Amino acid sequence: MKYTYQYPVSQYTRSNTHYTPSHCSSSSYSPGYYSPAKYSPTTLHTPSYYTPPAYTPAYKPTSTYTPIYSKPSRQCSTPRTSVQHTPTVALKPARAVHFTNDVVFQDLVRHSELEQIGRFMRARKVRLDTIFHSGLAALHEAVLSGNLECVKLLIKYGADVHQRDEKGWTPLHMACSDGYPEIARYLLSLGASVEAENENGEKPADLIDPDCKDLLRLFETGCV
Repeated sequence: MKYTYQYPVSQYTRSNTHYTPSHCSSSSYSPGYYSPAKYSPTTLHTPSYYTPPAYTPAYKPTSTYTPIYSKPSRQCSTPRTSVQHTPTVALKPARAVHFTNDVVFQDLVRHSELEQIGRFMRARKVRLDTIFHSGLAALHEAVLSGNLECVKLLIKYGADVHQRDEKGWTPLHMACSDGYPEIARYLLSLGASVEAENENGEKPADLIDPDCKDLLRLFETGCV
């Protein structure tokens, strides 16, 4: 037999009018009572809603206190500066450049270094008949320097007054073309040829500047 409840159904039927609370009507729970403006987070947390009183500590530090780390050092009166360590770069030693004796000797003659020229000659490091890369011999270089003492020194050690350069010029050609009457006179006194021609067929007198009166007179007076 199927189990059934013995209570009337009407006993458990709630009437809408019997359980409708009058005190919970919609009018008593109006939104105006619980207005959002009153309980909104903005109203509760804004500074104007609650402002704590200003806190003034009772203890005030005196102005004479100086932290220990700010005191000047007793060991040094000047401020410390940071030392920047520059990395050391190992430099390779410069390679020595060695010039040949001919190059060194040519430079000595051009600058009329008489003492050094004498040392070279006594040590027999060079030959006076050598034609340098400039196309000239040592005596030609000495004439072009305009130093008569250097010319005399080279001739003393055996330089040839008739020696020619690559273009057939003699030391007398050089003295006449560059206007050195004293050197020309000395070379003429040693027998330098006035008839020697270079590869262009020019004689020493043909190379004299017309304004160089001393050289012109030298060849006109018959000193040659």
